[in-house]
Amino acid sequence: MQEPSIFTRIINGEIPCHKVYEDERVLAFLTINPVADGHTLVVPKKQIDQLWDLEADDYEYLWKTAQKIALHLRTVMGVDRVGVVVKGFEVPHAHIHLVPVSRHRGVNFDPDPPPTTADNDTLAAIAERIRL
Repeated sequence: MQEPSIFTRIINGEIPCHKVYEDERVLAFLTINPVADGHTLVVPKKQIDQLWDLEADDYEYLWKTAQKIALHLRTVMGVDRVGVVVKGFEVPHAHIHLVPVSRHRGVNFDPDPPPTTADNDTLAAIAERIRL
């Protein structure tokens, strides 16, 4: 049996997060290393190492949920794009990155930016703003 990933520990409430969406199958929360305000991770509650190894129904559900969240982010964050990245290197738990960006505000979407760390108050305010 594999060790619980950091995402599983977040899902189980062992590690706090700034939750923006949750249902019985998926949890979405703000990353602590955002590329842009509202940078959200969409994670299946079932720990599967790679996105491509999800059962077909879970895979489709995860993407449909990511679409719902991305459309909401686009509206609430006032951007014209929501970038999507699946890297799959850092955490052995499938997940999707959603990154609100605006071409008109000079924000460039770099899928592998230098890491930053957002402060807790900023994350809490953004999560409250975009929570579904």
